[in-house]
Amino acid sequence: MTSKRPLRSLVSTASSSLRPAQISRTSFVRSSACAFTSTTPSRSTEYDAEATPAVDRPRWKQTPPRMMAPHRIRPKARGGVYQVNEDPKKLDDAYIRMLGPGGDKMLGEDVKWLAVTHKSFDHGRRGFNDRLAYLGRRIVELQTTQALINSPQENQWPRDPSGVPISDEFGRKPYLHPALNGLQGLTDEAESLVLSKTRLAPIAERYRLDKVTRWTPKRADNLQGSGFETVLMTSLYAIVGAVALERGGEVANKVVQEKILAPLGFSFSPES
Repeated sequence: MTSKRPLRSLVSTASSSLRPAQISRTSFVRSSACAFTSTTPSRSTEYDAEATPAVDRPRWKQTPPRMMAPHRIRPKARGGVYQVNEDPKKLDDAYIRMLGPGGDKMLGEDVKWLAVTHKSFDHGRRGFNDRLAYLGRRIVELQTTQALINSPQENQWPRDPSGVPISDEFGRKPYLHPALNGLQGLTDEAESLVLSKTRLAPIAERYRLDKVTRWTPKRADNLQGSGFETVLMTSLYAIVGAVALERGGEVANKVVQEKILAPLGFSFSPES
């Protein structure tokens, strides 16, 4: 008569007999997954060269490899390709034109390129100048407001040749006081008129910023329609913001007064 084994021992025996098969299956799945993940996707030779930059290449000169796609799936831009400046000497010449002798030494190498890099260039992967331009715009606006207040000859009430204020159409004469002569300079309209892009863009071109600003226009054959004036104004503001961060507010104020507002017709005393 055969002895009856307990049900628990039968289950344990069956489990032990199946265990080696489960382990081998698990190891097979893991090895297959490792083999799949370690496979290198096919990439073009051009992509591999750009994705492996030299160690000594500066930050402004390379795109982070992990932010590059293996293949370009978007069509090429119409109107041709806009070539940006990659020559450090040309960039230094622009800074010397704007900041004066030694202007190419006022900022660090990376900051000099960042200040003239628009967010449209390389999809913003090398950094862009929006934050620097925000700070620079605040500084320029402050100096412009002070210049308008201190220029009362442009904001006084109309007068006749003898210097007497002219009455308006209702026969009213304004109350005039020397402390109120520059009050009209505090209006948004007066500041917007001075700092319009049509007036600041030619100043940026005078300093050759149009030759060194890095951006990607919508159409390379229509720069004005792609917002060229706005891009140049942003670079101008960004340089002021970069100078304020690295050289201080006093130096930045002098740059605004001498290099931006003076060409617009404002005059400043030596102690201002």
